[in-house]
Amino acid sequence: MGSDTAHISEPAGTTTSRRVFYYNAGFLRQRRIRRILSLAGYDLALGKPGADDLIAVWGHSPYAHRGEAMARRSGAGLIRVEDGFLRSLHPGRDGEPPLGLVIDHRGAAFDSAQPSDLEIILKTHPLDDTALLDRARAGIARLAEAHLSKYNAFDPRHPCPDPGYVLVIDQTRGDASVTFGGADANTFREMLYYAQEDNPGARILIKTHPETDAGHRQGYFSASDETDRITLFSDPVSPWALLEGAIAVYTVTSQLGFEAIFAGHRPRVFGQPFYAGWDLSDDRHPLRLERRARSLTRAQLFAGAMLLYPKWYDPYRDCLCDLDTAISTLEAETRAWREDHKGWAAYGMRLWKRAPLQRFFGRYRRLKFPKSASALPDRPAMVWASRPEVGPKAAVRIEDGFLRSRGLGADLVPPLSLVADDLGIYYDPACESRLERLIALRADLRPDQRLRAEGVIGRLTGAGLSKYNLGGALPDLPPGHRILVPGQVEDDASIRLGAGAVNTNLALLELVRDKNPGAVILYKPHPDVEAGLRPGAIDPERMGTLADLVVGGTDPAALLAEVQEVWTMTSLLGFEALLRGVPVTTTGAPFYAGWGLTRDLGTPPPRRRARPTLAGLVHATLIDYPRYFDPQTASPCPVEVVIDRLSNGEAPRAGAANRALAKLQGLFASYAGLWR
Repeated sequence: MGSDTAHISEPAGTTTSRRVFYYNAGFLRQRRIRRILSLAGYDLALGKPGADDLIAVWGHSPYAHRGEAMARRSGAGLIRVEDGFLRSLHPGRDGEPPLGLVIDHRGAAFDSAQPSDLEIILKTHPLDDTALLDRARAGIARLAEAHLSKYNAFDPRHPCPDPGYVLVIDQTRGDASVTFGGADANTFREMLYYAQEDNPGARILIKTHPETDAGHRQGYFSASDETDRITLFSDPVSPWALLEGAIAVYTVTSQLGFEAIFAGHRPRVFGQPFYAGWDLSDDRHPLRLERRARSLTRAQLFAGAMLLYPKWYDPYRDCLCDLDTAISTLEAETRAWREDHKGWAAYGMRLWKRAPLQRFFGRYRRLKFPKSASALPDRPAMVWASRPEVGPKAAVRIEDGFLRSRGLGADLVPPLSLVADDLGIYYDPACESRLERLIALRADLRPDQRLRAEGVIGRLTGAGLSKYNLGGALPDLPPGHRILVPGQVEDDASIRLGAGAVNTNLALLELVRDKNPGAVILYKPHPDVEAGLRPGAIDPERMGTLADLVVGGTDPAALLAEVQEVWTMTSLLGFEALLRGVPVTTTGAPFYAGWGLTRDLGTPPPRRRARPTLAGLVHATLIDYPRYFDPQTASPCPVEVVIDRLSNGEAPRAGAANRALAKLQGLFASYAGLWR
């Protein structure tokens, strides 16, 4: 138990299994719980156990007594299974599977009558390993930044009460964490009394439990407890924002008290939860906690409870994983819910884009496609970024992401990433975009953020991935100082809005040749132009006087390994060159220009004053900004999963049907009523 093994991803079948019997139908119904137990080496079975077997019970649930009685009769060992402290979007009673489990051989973390495995970890583990504590600090920072808690169906933008209140935390009546935490209804009355007594004149805010708000279970407080000083508060706000506005926090055994510690509070604790007794809380009833008698730092408490104790699960790869991976999973799921649960009105979307948009944005409430901009004023609006005029002025702009697919959008291959920008759009330098703000924010990275971004760079470049991932053999290249010039679609919005004076492929080639008369110039036509789907072709005779070799149909990732420079107007290939350490000269104002990472001959916006590292640029561009969709699980996912899918060939490809439909798109493009 004491070793730090929870961060290692464990594929199915690598753990020595042990038979575990159960007598609770919940284990039979909950497929995710069975899978996590199996991956952790506990194979559930029905029948009669022997003395060498184990029996699983769910915490101290009403049905746990069945397994407890069988353990006493058979001599089998007993394990208590519970949700991890970072669970899911909605409570388990809403039917959502957990992100992780705690599997305890001694007791339950919330049962203060006897030590649990968690208590032994916190009491005896050295908790002095620098790497472990760095991971703990990073985990705390990630949860706070993403506003993640045990349950996460809340919008961080929802307003909290004015700061300066005393926060009193309610729980569900009769919950095992209350009963086995040495508390009862009188404890909650005592807590409310002292919240007022200790803080004369202060406002008292009683936060109700999410399960109470959902109508599943009653709490200990109700509207009858409200006075001119005491307010019952049930709005679905971020716990981190709620804790930020509190001047004091009062709790019995709630996990929100645990989170309060990491938000900088020293909570007043009236029960005996797992986080009490470690000199991080003001414990009002410490009788059973005297055996803990150790002072821990916040990072040490987090390391024990979140890194060493639980078993976290990766639903995309079906394996156990580390907390970082679990957080990334929950970030993707909660971002999708927070942005999509009200539904979207999508304006002016082409017919073929509607199904991918439903997969991305319609998971919680299906998109509607109104014909006029005023048809659905009660829903947030989105438009395709190149056609903002068809939707309301405040519509969010949608565009393909930077790690899109294995095949062209013009061939109707569905995207694995999309961006949704509420300020502008990344390729239009005339106004600030959400990406610009994210890049400026990531000028200062935490160590864990830098490591994650560098990991993304390494995996992308190692797998030879780019936006479309079309492949293509690398031809024999002329020797010399090679400059790669990527062609672009000349009527593309990024050219119209961001190219500046040099706004055609021919003009770019002429400039590169003029400035580099002795260089070997390699020209790569844009795949859409090369496929005859979009404009931007150069006359072959003129091409022959400017480029030493046309490398059409060539894998751009392979090309970048063989060139010494890239010159571009606004092409994404310039960004991909930066990932590989290739110097880039821009003649326009692409999103990656103006930050000190490129040589800029154009005029990037002067507002781009931040100086991020490459890791900062990548974190903003590939981790923070896009939304990703996993085609295997049909669910939101982090960027690392899409990298895996593209690397392993598990992404949709273009087929004959796609190409035929793409040709029809061109044929019907002028008939808006038929195609749009």
